[in-house]
Amino acid sequence: MTQCPRCGGGISVGQEFCLECGLKLPVAGRVGSVPLDRRKASLAILLAGIVAVAGGALAIGLTRETATATTILTATGGSETVKAPTVTNASRLEEWPLERSGWTIVLVSVPKVEGRDAAVARAADARQKGLKGVGVLDSSKFASLHPGYWMVFSGFYPSEPEAASHLRDAKSVQRGARTARISR
Repeated sequence: MTQCPRCGGGISVGQEFCLECGLKLPVAGRVGSVPLDRRKASLAILLAGIVAVAGGALAIGLTRETATATTILTATGGSETVKAPTVTNASRLEEWPLERSGWTIVLVSVPKVEGRDAAVARAADARQKGLKGVGVLDSSKFASLHPGYWMVFSGFYPSEPEAASHLRDAKSVQRGARTARISR
């Protein structure tokens, strides 16, 4: 134990202030800390960085697949044409020519996940109730329609007013019937 240069009070090793008079004492470092040599600290940081980079490169090298990469194909919109199973009375359905534009009456839109057979059944029901020119078309093939549906339609019309003039008959069979423009 040593003495304070100002008041002569007792001072322990590593004490920063005199407990008697409050004088700041000359000490080599803060309490509990060890003085660092900057060169040693820089060397330690540099060595840690080299080890981290080498470890990362080793991890990538060990986990990398040796096989060649395969191309991932992503489908967006549209649908794949699949041969539908034969359905009775399907041969009497009207077909909308892909190159033809015009107006029709859409009786119902059946989501493709329910299948074409569900749309064909709705079309057969409409035909049995007396509607003429009933058919089923794939909405994904026409830009004017929302893709992903089988559309049950009735008739080919060159103008909207002509299609609308037949809408009353269609609504007697299917309450939600509406006119729609069909174009590529």
